[in-house]
Amino acid sequence: MVEPLSFFDGLLARLHGPMSLRFLLQPAVAVFFAIRDGRRDAREGQPPYFWGLFSDKANRQDMLHSGWKSVSKVFLIAIVLDLVFQVIALHAIHPLGALVAGVILAIIPYLLLRGPINRLTRPREKKATQ
Repeated sequence: MVEPLSFFDGLLARLHGPMSLRFLLQPAVAVFFAIRDGRRDAREGQPPYFWGLFSDKANRQDMLHSGWKSVSKVFLIAIVLDLVFQVIALHAIHPLGALVAGVILAIIPYLLLRGPINRLTRPREKKATQ
């Protein structure tokens, strides 16, 4: 009989074996969207994204909608691919593990980079418009 993996062992098992290339590709796609959106935020004079979610109550809904629109497809693909991995490698389905993998592979890279990209490109955007 196969012993079930603990939650964290299951997460670590995803790093090796089938479909491990997604640990490079999915964050790379999330980073691409973060760069694109961060540059757009800088052009439009928006506050850095993650900070703005907490400090700009008036625009919070629009910011959440914009972020979700960009990262939702990558997040959903991360969940589906993780579920496929679970069936192939673990012979079980753990929806919570798939959600955690989706957050780690898509949402966290996006959140961590969109604001800094805004700050890094803001001086360039200002100089380009003058």
